[in-house]
Amino acid sequence: MTARTRRTLRGLAIATAALLLSACTGLPTTGDVQRGNPLGASPEGQDFLPLASDPVDGAGPEEIVEGFMEAAITPADNWDTARRFLTPELASTWRPNTGVSIDVSAATRSFVSNVEDDSEAEDGDTADVRVAFDQIASVDATGAYSEAFGASNSAFVVERTKGQWRIAEAPDGVVIDESRFARVYDDYALQYFDQTWKRLVPDVRWFPRRATVATTIAQSLIGGAPRPWLDPAVQSAFPQEVQLARDAVPIDPDQIADVALNRAALGLDPTTLARMRTQLQATLVAAGVQIDQVRFTVDGRALEAGVVEVVTDTADAGSLVIKDGTFGMLVGGEITPIPGVTDQILNAGQPVTAIDVSVDSSRAAVQLIDGHVWLAGDGGFDELDARPSLVRPSLDPYDYTWSVPSNAPAALQAIGSDVAPQTIAGAWPEASTVSAIRVSADGARVAAVVVIGGERWIVVSSVIRDETGLPTELGPTEPIAQLDGSAVGLVWLGADRLGLLTDPGDRMVVTQVVGGPGETEVGPTGAVSIAGARAATGLRVLGAEGAVFARTGSAWSESVTGVSLLATRAGH
Repeated sequence: MTARTRRTLRGLAIATAALLLSACTGLPTTGDVQRGNPLGASPEGQDFLPLASDPVDGAGPEEIVEGFMEAAITPADNWDTARRFLTPELASTWRPNTGVSIDVSAATRSFVSNVEDDSEAEDGDTADVRVAFDQIASVDATGAYSEAFGASNSAFVVERTKGQWRIAEAPDGVVIDESRFARVYDDYALQYFDQTWKRLVPDVRWFPRRATVATTIAQSLIGGAPRPWLDPAVQSAFPQEVQLARDAVPIDPDQIADVALNRAALGLDPTTLARMRTQLQATLVAAGVQIDQVRFTVDGRALEAGVVEVVTDTADAGSLVIKDGTFGMLVGGEITPIPGVTDQILNAGQPVTAIDVSVDSSRAAVQLIDGHVWLAGDGGFDELDARPSLVRPSLDPYDYTWSVPSNAPAALQAIGSDVAPQTIAGAWPEASTVSAIRVSADGARVAAVVVIGGERWIVVSSVIRDETGLPTELGPTEPIAQLDGSAVGLVWLGADRLGLLTDPGDRMVVTQVVGGPGETEVGPTGAVSIAGARAATGLRVLGAEGAVFARTGSAWSESVTGVSLLATRAGH
């Protein structure tokens, strides 16, 4: 169990409006067809954003600084409320968007000034105020989130002007407590192409919730870059010389986002323009912005830009299980065997401990009770890895089986159907052990649970491949969250979240944003394994008594019994 991810930022943060059902006599049968939200998307404007108060007349230096820090919860009009606590000179130069320090609680901040009695203060007098707080995370100027534990402090100079104290010197950026962070900020997944231009890979950023978020997203994608850990495995369709021509992305009544580019876009070829449009369009849709398409313009004239096809993840119709002596897809109480795979697994000659089925169901990576890893498919059953102490294998979308001994993280291998192992260079060089690995559905990232310096972490790395798709190297290791206990299962829940099952004695289920905070909840009694899905709502957990549980609202419900093994799907 993790003490740090136990802080359920998002669960505590989001306050939604109630749906009022009054005088309803039936479904409407007249009127225009209204646009609805995509499945899983939230209606715009449903969140109640907290509002900060203006400065109080006669407030002392410490009260002014405290009010200024509290005003971080109201980003409207470029933090206009916070600027009212500043002198006019500082208000014109203060830059709140340079970063966010997230602390434990506003109530734990301590304020110390060198003014004990300011009743005799006159215009021109100054005071120094220092604020100490317990930081737990930060967001940088690009919107990238990271854990950052420790004591922090900020220094302010407050001066008396026109009879009121106002801040004359203050650090850029804002400080906000964790309970309100996700009421003010939201996560938005910038989309980048993989190395083949065939798949999109998310890069989560955190921006203030506001009506102009489409502009913020476009600025970040077009003028920015992927996070350093992800950069080796992805690419942007936007050439460096192409920039936004105006700081606004209006959306017209036809749900078209009008994106004005500079003249460098005029010389681009049709493929590049189509990739640019696809990348930005997918980013805005993933962010919940209600658009039908993106339109590029230069000097007010539209550019002809098509779209490119990308590989999308497909949803499973049910759970992959071994039940009643057979293996396959469980839908509506019936198990459908997988041709060329099911018989090979059931005839393995040993009990099976883990199965990971490929996206197209043509093969499966199988771990037997002796720990060895095999490949079932096309009617064959081939041994891939017989090294001792192997963790559960993970198939990638290129049909390579990833396998590694728990006590030798650097010995990570990817093994193709030709049973030729490829050692992956740069695999967690600082880790002493690894207990779980999971390749994402896009194949550009791998998540793992490793021990570094005696501490257990969830980490992610980019996957570098050659022109054939063979993985050859991992990029830098990016710590995501520290764990206090062991993990028995790791899966992907959609494109930008991980699911983790802790030791059965703990039986905690962690939902962790890759590039954000995590939520921890108590799992079903006796939980022993976990299976992921395209979204967190598809999470499945197997109990020790053979029952598979799924989330129903805020509770776990039993969906099927008599299951001896819960398998996973590659990328989930």
